Amino acid sequence: MSRFALAGVSMAALLAAYVPALAEEAAGLDPSLKLNQLQVLGTHNSYSMPADKRLIAVVEPIIGRLQGAMGKKPAAEAALFREEHPNNVTITEALAYTHPDLKTQLDIGVRSLELDVNPDPEGGRFADPAGYRLLRGQGASDLAPFDAAALKTPGYKVFHMPDIDFRSHCATLKLCLTQVREWSDAHPRHVPLFIVLEAKVSDVPILPDPTHTTPFTPKLFDDLDQEISSVFSRDRLITPDDVRGSHATLNAAVRAGAWPTLAAARGKIVFLMITANGEAGAKGYLEGHPSLKGRLAFLRASPGEDHAAFLMYDNALVRADDIRAYVKQGYLVRTRSDIETYEAKVNDTTRADAAFASGAQVVSTDFEVPGNAYGTPYLVRLPGGGAARCNPVAAKTCR
Repeated sequence: MSRFALAGVSMAALLAAYVPALAEEAAGLDPSLKLNQLQVLGTHNSYSMPADKRLIAVVEPIIGRLQGAMGKKPAAEAALFREEHPNNVTITEALAYTHPDLKTQLDIGVRSLELDVNPDPEGGRFADPAGYRLLRGQGASDLAPFDAAALKTPGYKVFHMPDIDFRSHCATLKLCLTQVREWSDAHPRHVPLFIVLEAKVSDVPILPDPTHTTPFTPKLFDDLDQEISSVFSRDRLITPDDVRGSHATLNAAVRAGAWPTLAAARGKIVFLMITANGEAGAKGYLEGHPSLKGRLAFLRASPGEDHAAFLMYDNALVRADDIRAYVKQGYLVRTRSDIETYEAKVNDTTRADAAFASGAQVVSTDFEVPGNAYGTPYLVRLPGGGAARCNPVAAKTCR
């Protein structure tokens, strides 16, 4: 009799518990496929928990419809906003989604998570949201709970909008990343995970005594990289330095197909950085790091820039041809299958179909699990199921 059986645990039960986690997922994929020759399903604002409905009811008449809020923006910025947010929806509709916790998403096959990071070097900046102060002043006492204790600690906080949409499955970046690392440790042969970090900088000063955000600086980006490395050791990451190798620039390496193979990338994490204020915010991550030398994340870029490896075109209906062309050139691209919940509302998979067909390596959704606020059957899954598939555009042959 084995010592496991003596302890009341059979060998069969032990194997049943551990073999699925240790098995190589997507084992049918050619191990020589490059990282950019995969396609995975991701989620948008992956940490998100529903905002308190009473608070949304307060802010909706102030914000109005999202498209109208762009009227005072510079023309180029407004045009990009309308491309990436094409549906003229209310904030109630825009926030009509919810996700399970990060580990549950990973368990069901999601392989890209999006985390909004808000600098809070001293701690406590976001711990007393103006929206809840307003509602408490009106007599509310049973507000939807949030992790105020975590928000009091120094470090990067993970939520969508200060004062309004701040409920999160993991309120700090360290907590979110620790959950991802724990899942990765338990599934060491997983396909690479893509973590999209959005560096948030925008205030939403529409309520009395609003919370003001801290602008990103090169030092705060350094701190962000350090926070990542406090959770993930360097050998767990695929970074710009790994891809650049001996090429003069990261862009040259990408155009030469220097991404690692799936065999080399299993069990590893790829960080993709986007900044809420576009090129202005990107400069801080690039400063002192030409072609992202020494940085941990691939930064959203425009094609052809020295540091260009990762592009983002969220509107797959407008940008399908561009995405396909850039994927063929070797770039990583993120796009979305649904935007502001509109597709779930009308149960329309046209955008999702276009997103997957475009070859974008990461296709993000708000509806990875059945059920939604509109009662429609809208649901997004990677075509063919599983955790990853051979990219229909980037790979010459997909069996």
